[in-house]
Order: sequence, then structure tokens, then C-alpha cells
Amino acid sequence: MFYLVMIKINSHNSPTEKKRPFLKPWKALGWGRRILRVFWITLLSLWLYSVLQVLLGIFFNPPLTPLMVQRFFQQTFDGDRSVNFERDYVPLDSISPNLITAVIYAEDGLFLYHHGFDVKQMKIAHEENKSGRRFRGGSTISQQTAKNAFLPHSRTMVRKALEAYYTVMIETFWSKRRIMEVYLNIVEFGDGIYGAEAAAQHYFGHSAKTLSRNEAAQLAATLPAPLKRNPSHSTPYFRRYTSTIQKRVGGARINVDKPNPKKVKQYEDQETLWDFVKWYLEN
Repeated sequence: MFYLVMIKINSHNSPTEKKRPFLKPWKALGWGRRILRVFWITLLSLWLYSVLQVLLGIFFNPPLTPLMVQRFFQQTFDGDRSVNFERDYVPLDSISPNLITAVIYAEDGLFLYHHGFDVKQMKIAHEENKSGRRFRGGSTISQQTAKNAFLPHSRTMVRKALEAYYTVMIETFWSKRRIMEVYLNIVEFGDGIYGAEAAAQHYFGHSAKTLSRNEAAQLAATLPAPLKRNPSHSTPYFRRYTSTIQKRVGGARINVDKPNPKKVKQYEDQETLWDFVKWYLEN
């Protein structure tokens, strides 16, 4: 009996026994399983690529953005536009606090306190767009940074979904300071004019570090439609909007490294993106 048991154990541990491979060889797969494997490998590769993009973005500014490439081709094939590319990356400390403050008051008052999404504004924007009263995006600075840094400009649900994904990623891995720094270095301030430093030099002839409150308000007023409004073409509406931003700011000076503790407490239980998704599906 002992002899038979030993034979069974030795047989079980025999090196000649074939082990099942973790993945079947490509040639052993049918066409359906081959397509499925290619799909999952592609999906995994794209996910790893997006993670690498975001992690590199902690330390490096993107050399080019999809919008910059888009604008180049638009300028090239539009006979009424000249090819223009002005960009000069600078650290956030080299950008006037006046501009940082004006941009936050104009574009995203809760920038320091939300987790990438201002759900209340998203709901308002959705209701207004659905009713046809006006078109607005309700995007935060974090969303705009994600869109400008990683995605081409288009109005599709796929792009909006990817924008939300990248927004979650940069809010997870980047600081608010880094988000603002990247945003102010890549955002469009005119046709072929990218970033605060290039805009300050182009429109006012000096560095972004010395922008006055009025100049900062003018650049902030440019952001919603940089191809249509800018300090070089000051319309009555542009001047009114600039004045509105200045009134909102008043004498405030926002430090992105030191959010107001009272507001942090006030907004710590705010709605999340998933709350908006649930509300959207119910409406």
C-alpha cells in the first residue's frame, strides 16, 4: 500500500506533467477569442498610456496639446488665417496672482474646494441646454485642464466621458497648484496664442508676472471664446464682462496653496460626479 501511495505522489510531481499556460498560444485561439484578446490588450494599453501621461504631467508640461495641433491645421488650410504659434511655459510663481485670482473668479469659483466637478453648475447647465435657452458647459478649471492637455476639441459624448476620466485622474495625482500651473500654460488666449506668458507678451508687451488687475481681468474675459474676443478687439460686451470680473474679484487675492479652511469644511460633503450621473439618468 505504501508503495502505491508513493507512486501516486511521484506521478503528481513529475516534471513531465504539462502545466496549463496562463494564456493560450495565439495559434490555439479561434477567431472570436483572438478578437477578444486584441480588444483587451488594446484597452489595457490605452489605460496604461493614460496613466503614464498623467504621471509625467506631474513633472513635465506637454510639449504640444491636441488643440495646438488642431489649430495649426486649421490655420494652414484656411486662407483667411495666418499660421501663428506663440507659447512660453513658465512656473506658476512667474504668473501674477492677479491673473490666478481673476481666472478663478471668472471660470471656477470653487476650484480649490471641489474634486474636479461642480455638480450644481453641471445641473444648471444641463437644464439650460435642454431647454434651448443657451449653451454652456459648466466645466471647472480641472475639466478644462484635462480637455486642453489630453484631448482634441469636439462636442461628442465620447470626448466628454474621456474628459471626466482625465479630470478624475489629475485630481487624484496632481495638486491644485499643478492643475492651475498647467492650465495657465496651455490654455488658448487667442488664435495660436497659448499660455499666460505668451498672452501677456502679445497683448501687453510685458511678462505675465507683472499683469495688472485690469490686464488680468481682460485675459480672463478672453477664455470662454478666445477666437472671438480678446484685448486686441475690445467690444462693448468684452469691456462689460471685464468690468464684471473686476467687480467679482474686488480686492481679493487667492493663494492656491492655502484654501480657506471654512470653505473646505463647507464643501467637504458636496455632490460627486456619480451623484450627477444618477441625477442625469433620472432626468
